[in-house]
Amino acid sequence: MTTETGNLYASMRELLELRAAETPSKTFLFDAHDGRTWTYAGFDAAVNRTADTLAAHGIRRGDVVSLLLPNSAEYVIAYFACFKTGALAGPVNSLLKPEEAAYVVGNSDAKLLLYHSQFRDTVTRIQREVSSLKVALRFDDVATANAASAATPAGSWRELTLARDDEAIIIYTSGTTGRPKGCLLTHGNLLSNARQIVRWLKFTPGERLLSVMPLFHMNAVMVTTIAAMYAGGSSVVSPRFSASRFWQIVSDYEVTSFGSVATMLSMLLATYPEGVPAGLRREQLRFAMCGSAPVPAEVMRRFEETFGCLVIEGYGLSESTVRATFNPPDARRRPGSCGQSIGCEIKVFDEAEREVAPGQLGEIVLRGENVFKGYYKNEAATTEAFRGGWFHTGDIGYADADGFFYIADRKSDMIIRGGENIYPREIDELLYKHPAVAAAATVGVPDELYGEEVAAFVVLKEGVETSGEELMEFCRTHLADFKCPKTVRFLDEMPKGPTGKLLKRELAKHL
Repeated sequence: MTTETGNLYASMRELLELRAAETPSKTFLFDAHDGRTWTYAGFDAAVNRTADTLAAHGIRRGDVVSLLLPNSAEYVIAYFACFKTGALAGPVNSLLKPEEAAYVVGNSDAKLLLYHSQFRDTVTRIQREVSSLKVALRFDDVATANAASAATPAGSWRELTLARDDEAIIIYTSGTTGRPKGCLLTHGNLLSNARQIVRWLKFTPGERLLSVMPLFHMNAVMVTTIAAMYAGGSSVVSPRFSASRFWQIVSDYEVTSFGSVATMLSMLLATYPEGVPAGLRREQLRFAMCGSAPVPAEVMRRFEETFGCLVIEGYGLSESTVRATFNPPDARRRPGSCGQSIGCEIKVFDEAEREVAPGQLGEIVLRGENVFKGYYKNEAATTEAFRGGWFHTGDIGYADADGFFYIADRKSDMIIRGGENIYPREIDELLYKHPAVAAAATVGVPDELYGEEVAAFVVLKEGVETSGEELMEFCRTHLADFKCPKTVRFLDEMPKGPTGKLLKRELAKHL
């Protein structure tokens, strides 16, 4: 394999083509759903055929291709086909309601949508509402989808020269203003973060990395897919996380590491309290990589004791491509910490934008080659986020004297439920649209399985009645299920401070 010196690769396309040339017969991709496999050369060929299909439908450099697919080999192929053509891959969270998905596709000005037939109803709504969308192609099976597009169109992507500054992905993050923001990631962002992850976790060509996290999030795209390719290893994609099938997949595919969230670890403990079932292999499994929210200390302790598998926590956001920190995968690991920087600059600032001393709380800020380009069509949000030349994460934490970081709280009101980010304002604004609601406030409350759950507090208009179930059903009609309140409490008035500011921390007392 080529020995990397500095930033060797100019684009994701170049990375794939070099791997296909160096190790053409090595298996890169395993689909755990149906057992299909692709060698590096075979994967590159499937990506090329899909890129031809995109080009035949008018996709050119800089266009956005939305992806509404379940975890599958097709999803991975679709990402890389976008990278080949110079288009931006636009993953759409498949848990969203049709109106939410239509906003993401429309706001990104997507010209083409690759979708699985299970999402046909959502796609119909999107096509009706998004004027920029010219084509929607069913992509259930890569061979069938590409059968009609064998010839490369004139002036195709094959003559393109792509650079690290070219945009590769537009991924939507939950927005503090109630609307998600399109986060622009470049080829250089992806390559840099892959390099950082591979070096820090000491990944080798012998890796088999399992993707059970959804590929509409950067976690699975980067940590267990692109990082696997960067290391010259292999990636195993599973349709979804299944506690009952998990250890069988680890055994069958000789998985060396997997991505997860704390909820998955808790579910595995509940399903297998006595440990890995007899007869299944796990000797090759090095560690579970965990992010999104801290793993409770007791869950981590029990998981490691029960399964003999380390939990390596990390921290990051879509805006940092995915990972900014990881714990070291060795004896230096510090449970409770999200680890050390794996390559970018990280500081902790006070309200005056001054760096604080070790142990003091402040806002986590980032700077480096893995930090995103900006928010699409949102110059004000980009300028605010990058004030002073640092990306402001909105997370409150501190660093110890050895450079280990700890996340203490969130500057925003964001709720993290089972790895999914939820901004209360989006729920509040919807509740205000209900004819019975005079005031609404949503908060996260502790939950043993999901980490946090969504709770809504409502003040009704005078003389109007409704039930908590009716309000929850109203939310379920318009919002993805994971965002919807699981409890609704009615108050006579919202708790407020002397200036009239809502005191959200007081709301939990009413549960």
